[in-house]
Amino acid sequence: MHRYFIQPQVNGATNTIFGYELLMKHFENQQWRPPRFFADIPATVIADTLIRTTQKLALKIGTVSINLNRTQLLNPAIVDAVITAQDQLRPLRLTIELTEEPGDDDISLDQLMAQLNKLLVRGIELSLDDVGSGINQRKQVEPLLPLASELKFALQNLTIPLTDVRVQNQVKTWHQLAIQRHCRFILEGIETAQEAQLVDDLGIALRQGYYYGRPHILKLAPADPQ
Repeated sequence: MHRYFIQPQVNGATNTIFGYELLMKHFENQQWRPPRFFADIPATVIADTLIRTTQKLALKIGTVSINLNRTQLLNPAIVDAVITAQDQLRPLRLTIELTEEPGDDDISLDQLMAQLNKLLVRGIELSLDDVGSGINQRKQVEPLLPLASELKFALQNLTIPLTDVRVQNQVKTWHQLAIQRHCRFILEGIETAQEAQLVDDLGIALRQGYYYGRPHILKLAPADPQ
């Protein structure tokens, strides 16, 4: 069994939820577990679960974000489900958080951009996830910036805390880039009141993390386990 868990995305300036990120998990050995790789989930399962989930969320919030890697983004069944989900959500928007996983290396930039453009014209938006960590440095994300509506910086990917000036400077750099590109900027991985205060001091409104709410299951049937 696969279900999406939803985690709120919060506007700290207004203290309101503006959207949810959908995080896929599967039920195994009496507990919910995230997949080792999202590519391990059959496309038909993602498609069916996404459509059923967005039917429940429609008209409740401003945006719904779903994680897709490059391989999934080129899968026709998943793309059709994303388009169907967006049609169900109107006038709300569906945002694809583009992730990186092993196996994506064979997909060219031209292939990726062509597919993204097909989705963008349908009103679906692109979020560049995990910027500033791993392989998602400025040089690597630069070609996709013209297509992006959102940048996300994940504190949980770093080995040093937000209290460190070096991390704060990284956050400021990416935040400023988002402003220059007229993109939303979401800082995720906020877990404590101290971190929330630091984010206030940095002037960043949009946040996500355990401090604001842990992912919780969106049940599709009464018998779904918690």
